[in-house]
Amino acid sequence: MPLPFILLPTPRSHSMRHLTAADIQAFDKLYRLNLVNGLPGFKPANLVGTAAPDGATNLAVFSSALHLGSDPALLGLVTRPTTVPRHTYANLKASGCYTLNHVPEALAAQAHYTSANFPDNVSEFDECGFTAVYRDNFPAPYVAESPLSIGLRLLEEHHISNGTVLLVGTVEHVYLREDGLRDDGTLDLVALGSASISGLDGYHAVLPPVRFGYARVGQPPVAQ
Repeated sequence: MPLPFILLPTPRSHSMRHLTAADIQAFDKLYRLNLVNGLPGFKPANLVGTAAPDGATNLAVFSSALHLGSDPALLGLVTRPTTVPRHTYANLKASGCYTLNHVPEALAAQAHYTSANFPDNVSEFDECGFTAVYRDNFPAPYVAESPLSIGLRLLEEHHISNGTVLLVGTVEHVYLREDGLRDDGTLDLVALGSASISGLDGYHAVLPPVRFGYARVGQPPVAQ
């Protein structure tokens, strides 16, 4: 039996622009940064918390966190090339631990401010209006204002040809508000008020999702 069609609104006709790798490389640097950073679409907005060996704290906004597996629970984080000092990378390499903290929509401006080039002896927690909190003897600071925070231990790193580094961390702790956890284990990011990022500097509120459940051959997905 043929599967029923899902009727969608007829899209408006738009011309498609074709960009080659040579075109992209020829663009002005800022234009290229804006374009390529936006290609993946919406990305998670996280604040990465670390502490130096002397106890100095560091906080930096990242949009490169990704899921790598659930058994065991592994998350990835891509850092920029270490050709210049990277406080987050140096701290997590020294301690082996770091935290990922969802950015609250209401604090997006403060989160973005952490990307400024603060001196090594200045804590972004203090300068950007966030509160560092330590939980359960974990050596990296969490963001008290975050609705969901994750404590990770560095497992391995992979150096990529362009100088960036993929850090693989094991999830050791998760703290989240009760209203953000559904009965089936999925997260209610709308209830949590977690922001997302597009490109380099676009912060977005999250809308309620359309959920379809587990897909099976021969059973067209139906919105739940």
